[in-house]
Amino acid sequence: MDRSILRHRIQEKLADGRLPHEHIPSIFWGGPGNGETCDGCGETVTKGQMVMELSTKDSGAQFHVACFHVWDEERRALGQDPSGPA
Repeated sequence: MDRSILRHRIQEKLADGRLPHEHIPSIFWGGPGNGETCDGCGETVTKGQMVMELSTKDSGAQFHVACFHVWDEERRALGQDPSGPA
């Protein structure tokens, strides 16, 4: 997926609450995909790809690695992370 389209999609999901805003928990999981749906782009994470899964106090999410990085950049840009902008 084009990175600008992905960034816009993730911005929309952050704005309407479909993706968490909280900081990244100190423990999260990454491993081979198994057909999960990426909460960032909405596409399938295949066995040949890595999935990143996290749980926050209010929600959880799973992402392709690239989608995880865009989500982290965008949620930090909103200023809700004490570690500051990406």
